[in-house]
Parts: sequence; structure tokens; C-alpha cells
Amino acid sequence: MTDENLFQHVTSFEQGEISGNVRLGKFEAHYEELFAEALEDGVITSEERARLEKAAESLGLDRDRVLALEKALTAAWETRHAAPVRDISQIEAPAMSLRPLELENDPQVKGLRKHILELEARIRDLERELEEARAHISVDIDFSDVAAAAAPPDDPEELYRRVRHDPRDATSMRGLFRAFQSSDPDRAWCVAHALAFLGQANDEERAHLASRDPGGLIKPTASLSTDAWKRMLFHPDEELLTGEIFAVVTSPVLLGRVSALRHQNALPKLDPARLQDLKTSTVQAVRCFGWAGSILGMATPPLYADPTWDGAVEMVPGVPPSTRLGKRALSGRGPLELAFLAGRHLASYREDHFLRMLFPSIPDLEDIFLAALTIGQPQLPLAAQAKQRALPIAKAIEPLLDPAQKDRLRGHFLRFVEEGGRTNLNRWAHAADLTSARAGLLLANDLGAAKRMLELSGDTEIDAKIDDLIVFFTGDRCARLRKQLGVAG
Repeated sequence: MTDENLFQHVTSFEQGEISGNVRLGKFEAHYEELFAEALEDGVITSEERARLEKAAESLGLDRDRVLALEKALTAAWETRHAAPVRDISQIEAPAMSLRPLELENDPQVKGLRKHILELEARIRDLERELEEARAHISVDIDFSDVAAAAAPPDDPEELYRRVRHDPRDATSMRGLFRAFQSSDPDRAWCVAHALAFLGQANDEERAHLASRDPGGLIKPTASLSTDAWKRMLFHPDEELLTGEIFAVVTSPVLLGRVSALRHQNALPKLDPARLQDLKTSTVQAVRCFGWAGSILGMATPPLYADPTWDGAVEMVPGVPPSTRLGKRALSGRGPLELAFLAGRHLASYREDHFLRMLFPSIPDLEDIFLAALTIGQPQLPLAAQAKQRALPIAKAIEPLLDPAQKDRLRGHFLRFVEEGGRTNLNRWAHAADLTSARAGLLLANDLGAAKRMLELSGDTEIDAKIDDLIVFFTGDRCARLRKQLGVAG
């Protein structure tokens, strides 16, 4: 395949819904910059207020949304400086003022509030009915990892259980290959690939591997669905509810982080001349990200090619966040390595993963998680120290959440309590990293490429990650994903 034809989809490729990315409007991003400048000294002057109102009007921003944005940024500034913001703009606001209108006595507003109260009461009734219904649902218990003495040695489920227990067990893997050689040739191919990667493939397995070799990049005919991500690509240890809670607050947390970095003069600046156009760029790494995003059902973030940077790929905080590609991605990498790099990185842009990338520290994630729960249930009992950390974050996040998002947090809180009220963020974060690696392998279709890119990134748990990738690649979930993508053959 020539360089010009790399990272091009077959004509039968059907693009599904693009979803999962962090979302924040570009006009709100511009207003956030203007307000951050006005807020620099903690005082909003009349001139600054007039300039802000003119900007909001010209950008066509919603009045309530702008007020919420200002409230969140103000709360973040006051938390950092332990001092109140002073707004000394004119007391008599002009006609276009962003100050809230006096609607307390408006009959229509009163009617709407009454209707809201009725709806909230109905929601509470439905939540009680849902709890009662769930109480009568049978619980599935999975003993798949418990030794099954009665299972015959050539049983595929027993063989795969052994592979999960020891991903480098060539004997069990060889039995798995034989079990699927006729019934599921594609899954047998994946097993043969794993054996070859481990240096354990025999002549028969190498022949099967060669007979179904895609000859380079996979050629999917469809993209992944949101449901496929959660049911088949997510690592089993990744608690979905934890990610769903983070997803609700990702955009306001990103906005607060960008504001804080800007105040500290630590916000990375990217050269606009290095911004790439996905449609016209001839840079293979850039083309790969566009190809990968369409397969994963995700929008590709703004990409900057920077050969002066020594790294491979990194997320650069901003509104919206961007990705910088360095010289380790821009030269010396093969197509399969780039596919793994792109898939792994883009998976971290999902709303339910993004905060893991933005805040690698587990204590930071804990504070954000508690803040989100506090918004979902303001009476949440917290230890004094935890409350001291979480409440300022909640105060900065809440104004930027619309009613539907707050309802989602309330619903997530109820589920969280119903499911035991416990989560292990260390385990969740580790599982999210494994999910990202699985996304990379799904696109690269090559364990060797995955290992080389993990080594390039300086990962400290390469062996453990490769073991997980072997388990994933030889398993039923990957087989079903490949069928959905249309690469199973």
C-alpha cells in the first residue's frame, strides 16, 4: 500500500454516530478568556463589564449560560485567592445587562415553577417504583474464574479461563486455537497471532496466520457504537457508573483547569501555524488520527504537528483541548504503531475517561468525584477534611451544569448508593488505562506494535499491560468487536 493510500477507509465504510467526546462551545471558550482577563485583579470595572456584555451579544451567547459561566469562574478565583471578587460596574445596568431579570412575580414563571415541582414529585415516585422493580431482578453471579473441575480439557471456555489466569500459557492457547480453527477462523487467527508474538506458534498456526493476514492496516466497514464501547471494549474492572459521574462534570472541570493554568501563566501555547487540516494534511500521523477517530466513533481533537518537541503525543489543555504530535510520532513510526498510538490516545478523550488524562493524580480525582456526588446530593455526609476540599470544587462546577445534567448526577448518586456507595478510584483509573490500550490494539491489530509503543511512552507496567492485551485479543469480546467493525472476514 502506498503512503498516499494509507489511513483511507474502504468505500463501503459506514460512519456511525460520533459521540463520547468532551464538549464545550468555541464561543464560550472565547468569553471565558475575556472574563478571565477582566477577573485578573479580582475587580470588574464598568469598562470591563461593558466590554463583556458587548462580546456576549456579538457571540450570541445565552444570558443564563453566561451568568453561570461567570459564577463558576468567580467561584474558582475566590477559592484560589481566599478573597471575594468585587464588581464595581455601574449599579444601573444598561439594557443589554447580563444581570438576571426580576421575574419573581411573573405569573408565567410561577406557573412553570409549579409545574417543575409536580415533575420533581413524579420523578421521586418513579425512582421509588424503579427501586422496587430492581429489588425483584435476579442477580447474575459469575464464577468464570473459578476452576471448573468437570469441564473437559478441550472446552473453549475452560481453555480461555486458563489463558485469563496465565496469558502466556502456550499449551492452553494452542488448545484454544484448535477449538476455533473451524468454527471461528478469525478468533483462531487472533490466538495464532498471540502465539506468534510469544514465539510459541507452530507450523499449523503460522500457516493459519499467513492465510488470513490483512496485509497491513485493518479495513473496517463500520465504526464502533457507544454500546460496543461499554459492553465489549471497556475493561471489566472499569466501573461504568464512576465514569458516567465524571462525564457529567468533565466540561466545567476542564474550564476551571484552563482558567487556573491561564492565571498561573502556565497554559501551554501552541503555534497556530502547526495546526493541521485533517482533510488536506499529508502528515501520516495526522491522517492516522482522522482514520482512527472515525473507526472509534469519535471526533478528532485539533492536531498540532510539532517536530521540535521530543515526545510522541500529548493532550494540551484548552477550550477545546488539543493534541500535540511530536517527532517520535512524526517520523520513524510504521502504520500499525501509529494506529495503536492514535487509538490509545483518542480513547482518553472520551467524556468518561478525560479527567483521568487531565488529572493523573488519584487524590485530585477523588476530590472531583466527591464534588460531583455533593452536587447530586447536597446533604452528603463528608468528613471535615474531605468537605473542605470538595465543596469549593462543587461550587465552581455547579453553575455550569444545566438542569438535565444535575438530574443525571442525582440519578447517578442514587445508583451509587444502591450499588453499595463505594468505588476504588485507583482500580478505576488503572482499568481506564487498560481500556485505552485495548482501543489502540483493536486498531493496530498487532501485539508487537502495541508493545513497541508502550515502550516508547515509558510505561512502567508494560508486561502487565501486554498480558491484558493478550487476554483481550484472544477473547470473545474482541471477536465480537471485530465482527461489528467488519474485519473478522
